Amino acid sequence: MKITYLGHAALSIEVGETTIVVDPFISPNELAKDIDVNALKADYILITHAHQDHIVDVDAIAKNTGAKVISNFEIVNHYAAKGIEGHPMNHGGSWQFDFGRVTYTNAIHTSSFPDGSYGGQPGGFVLETKEGNVYIAGDTALTMDMKLIPLQCKIDFAVLPIGDNFTMGVESAVIASDFIECNEVMGYHYDTFGYIIIDHDEAKLAFKNAGKNLYLLPIGGSHDI
Repeated sequence: MKITYLGHAALSIEVGETTIVVDPFISPNELAKDIDVNALKADYILITHAHQDHIVDVDAIAKNTGAKVISNFEIVNHYAAKGIEGHPMNHGGSWQFDFGRVTYTNAIHTSSFPDGSYGGQPGGFVLETKEGNVYIAGDTALTMDMKLIPLQCKIDFAVLPIGDNFTMGVESAVIASDFIECNEVMGYHYDTFGYIIIDHDEAKLAFKNAGKNLYLLPIGGSHDI
């Protein structure tokens, strides 16, 4: 499994012959100016919630690639009305896709589309594949619900928000990694806006002091699991 950071909370995940794009906010992000949205491959698009900084490039990617949207019921219905195929889920539910099993997890945040319409409840995803199990937390606060995840599957790699202000910050993310029993963590949702700029060295040290590894990938950079 190969995870590529596309900036902010956007990811590209390659599992075998399948490519999954997560929360694509790329074209308006000046930090991701070297990522060509129209060149991205995607078989599926995972959407954690409906905020603009997670969905802005969904339409373009879906129409370019024919990718299927996986998200909550309300978000999938929103894109279905635009002619984009999707698979609806809700909290605690799982489904076996061709690349692996996906579970939609709880997240503590808000969710609305840019026009203010209801975007359903926010969530995260657990991907269980033959190449490893990954937890993508989405935008969330630290929550005791995270303790339930390792009761159902072992997490090999976690993607956690660390920018603070709108989501949990570094200290909470360290605790979150304890809750999910995973010491290999990639940070995301940081540096894009003034509210969420972090000190990279301090963040890495906080995880190191807890006996964990924090990966802060450059935009376009990848990590193999």
